Amino acid sequence: MREHDEHVIYICSDSVGETAEAVARATVRQFGGKSVRIKRIGHIKHISEIRRVLQEAKDQGSFVAFTLVQPRLREAMKDEAVRLNVKAVDIMGPMLQAFTDTFHDAPMRKPGLLHEMDEDYFRRVEAVEFAVRYDDGRDPSGLTQAQVVLIGVSRTSKTPLSMFLAHKGYKSANWPLLPEVKLPREFEQLKPQQVFGLTMNAEAIHKIRTERLKAVGLPAGAKYASLERIREELQYAEEIMKKLRCRVIDVSDKAIEETAGIIMGYLT
Repeated sequence: MREHDEHVIYICSDSVGETAEAVARATVRQFGGKSVRIKRIGHIKHISEIRRVLQEAKDQGSFVAFTLVQPRLREAMKDEAVRLNVKAVDIMGPMLQAFTDTFHDAPMRKPGLLHEMDEDYFRRVEAVEFAVRYDDGRDPSGLTQAQVVLIGVSRTSKTPLSMFLAHKGYKSANWPLLPEVKLPREFEQLKPQQVFGLTMNAEAIHKIRTERLKAVGLPAGAKYASLERIREELQYAEEIMKKLRCRVIDVSDKAIEETAGIIMGYLT
C-alpha cells in the first residue's frame, strides 16, 4: 500500500467526468467500501494533460477510467497507458463502437452532450422541484399530480429515494405513515401502480433512529426509537399497504439506486 494507505482511482474526461465517476463508485461498492479516493480530472483538451495524469497514476500504483469522445484524446490515452504500463479503462469507447457497428451511424464526437440543457434536462429540474415541494407529507395536493408516491414509516429512505427518482425525471411525492395520522382523501384517487410501500426490518430501523436521536442531541431511549413503537408503526404500515394494494419493497439491505431501479422497472 502507499503511504496514505488508500487506493486512488483517476477519472479523466473531455467533459465533466460524471459518467465515469458513477461507474467507478458503483465498482468500489462491490469491494466492501475499502478506502478509495476518486480523483476526477475534467474538461481535458490536450494530450499533455493525459500524459501528466497517467504518470501520476503510475506513481500512485493506480489506474485510470476515462470517457473521452475525441478520437485523438482517446488514442493518446491508450498509447500512453501502454507505454507506462498503466491500466486504462475506456468507459464509453466500446459503447460508441458497438452503436457505430450495429446501426452504421457515426457519433458527433461532442463532449458534454449528456449535460446539454434540452427538454430532458428541464424535465428533471421540474421533477426535483416537485419532490422538494411535496416531500414528507407537506402538501397532500401533490399526491394526485405525482407519477410515483412513496409511503412508509420514518427512516425508510423515502426522501432520498424521491430525490433520486426526481433526478431521473420522475415526479415523486412521499408520505409518512403514522398510526395517529389518517391518510388524506387524495389517496382514494390514486391507482395501486402509482404507489410504492417501503418497508424495513424493525432492528434496522431501530439502529437508524437511535443514531438519528444521537445526532440531534436527544436521548436514545425516546419512544420514537423503541422497538415496540417501531413494530407498531410497521404493523400499521403493512395494513395500509394492503388496503391500497400497492407494491411493497423491502429496503432493509438495498441501496437507493437499487430500489429506484426496481421502481423504474415497474414504471416502464
